[in-house]
Amino acid sequence: MNEVPLHVIEPALAVRQQQLARRIHQLPPSGSRPLTVSGRVAGWITAKATMNVDGLPGVHVDPEAVHVTAAPRQRLRLEAVLANIAATLRDKGCLRGWRNELLDVFGEGRRLSAIERAAVRPLGLLTKAVHLNAWAPDGRLWIARRSATKSTDPDMWDTLVGGLAGAGEDLEISLLRESNEEAGLRPEDMQNRDPLRVILRMHRRLPEGYQVEDVLVSDCILPDSVKPENQDGEVSEFRLVTMGQAWAMVEANAFTREAELVIIDGLRRRLPTGRAAA
Repeated sequence: MNEVPLHVIEPALAVRQQQLARRIHQLPPSGSRPLTVSGRVAGWITAKATMNVDGLPGVHVDPEAVHVTAAPRQRLRLEAVLANIAATLRDKGCLRGWRNELLDVFGEGRRLSAIERAAVRPLGLLTKAVHLNAWAPDGRLWIARRSATKSTDPDMWDTLVGGLAGAGEDLEISLLRESNEEAGLRPEDMQNRDPLRVILRMHRRLPEGYQVEDVLVSDCILPDSVKPENQDGEVSEFRLVTMGQAWAMVEANAFTREAELVIIDGLRRRLPTGRAAA
């Protein structure tokens, strides 16, 4: 594995972040419309999704936006309306799989309801991803290779832990759950963990829709006695890398976009000079 000297990394960070920003800050897909839920702006629905949900109970399509509300005449609460939308999008081939997981629906900073995870991208709904930068006492970074069976970014390298917060789930609890599922970590293994912090909000066009996602990260130092061990079958390999090796992998586009964001943030904070984190 290539090793990049630390003095080379620092000046390259800003350039790499500018390049990454162009890839993760994008306008919604062509033909998308704003989506409101219970009167609050909540997402960006694709043209294909709009065509397929038009006429469903609780859905009103106008030239400028798509509006979703409860449907009292049909005795459907908002949760049922959203479940019907997700099922319709699945049946019409608008979704990438079906996860049987619920994620929160947010509008203007407020939690409004929940919906099937697979439906959030065609609707352009906000998601919240929690990540863990786990460091060894000697300063190396733990990274994980995604399973070849993952529906997104198979075989690419990732942070040790990363996943979406579930419906109604506290973000810190989400990170603890993901840490156990993906790396077999227990809370006592991460006693010196930093609180979660938001790096940024991504806006990225995807084949199935629009990714609007808050990326959050926490850092910790894992004792030498703790060895990550995957529990859910979504990780094929763990590896410890130096900061120079991690940077070489960033330059080689070996990481997912989200992981690259998180790892760059970690490198900025841990460079010996500290100037890049200022």
